[in-house]
Amino acid sequence: MRYFASIAFLLLLTIGSLAQRTTPGSEAELAAISERGRSLYAYDEAAWHSTDAVLELKPTEGSFETYIGQKKGDKWIVVYGKLNATRDSYLIAYEATQGRSLSEFTVERFEKPKVDKAFYLSAAFAIDVVKTDFGKADRQYNIAVLPAPANQFYVYLVPAQTADGVFPLGGDVRYLVSTDGKKIVEKRQLHKAIIEFQAPKDVTPQSGYHTAIMDNIPEDTDVFHVLTRIPKVPELIVTEKYVYQVKTDGSIIYIMTREAFLKVGKPSN
Repeated sequence: MRYFASIAFLLLLTIGSLAQRTTPGSEAELAAISERGRSLYAYDEAAWHSTDAVLELKPTEGSFETYIGQKKGDKWIVVYGKLNATRDSYLIAYEATQGRSLSEFTVERFEKPKVDKAFYLSAAFAIDVVKTDFGKADRQYNIAVLPAPANQFYVYLVPAQTADGVFPLGGDVRYLVSTDGKKIVEKRQLHKAIIEFQAPKDVTPQSGYHTAIMDNIPEDTDVFHVLTRIPKVPELIVTEKYVYQVKTDGSIIYIMTREAFLKVGKPSN
């Protein structure tokens, strides 16, 4: 990942996409990607700030194994718990509720775990099934569970930020999981290799860019990346056939074909 100040820098890109898409994403399709990316960002923010609030209570080791977020109305609730021994209940040890903003959470501790046999139980199963499929990673990953059509789950595995000012993009996967959380319906590799993005100290960036080799359309985590990283700048995504821009509010616009884009950026002799 690099920032650029001149469009000519894009001439250095190489792309090897296996995607077969023959038309750019429609406005409706791009809007849906934006919405999923924004939801993923909100989930991540809720998980981050609610975890800070829970840790302030100095939780007992082993009192929870996972966290699961759910938006109810205009507020996020993030629970911290684990499956019981017979795997028929999710035992909630802490429940964090959003306040006026995504950075404010109040936490309720349950001396006797609160038992859930519905949403959180199914979400916990979904986390387990995708972690098993994904396998062991050589770095830390964050997991997000979000609503999908037909009461199914989208489960994202996204590389965690491990250093201040360094924002990873890539190596991420989105799973579609059945309503009961026990079956993977679809697996979508969003990006391949992980690129660590860090803004240069001596340059005021105008935008970022990266190539996309998995498909000729942006991914949910492209939106998440733009919303997460600092400084806030848009991102150009160059696929095998098309070029898009993710704006700093998470919206996506189609720019032009890659062929036309490279002609625009080609320096004159």
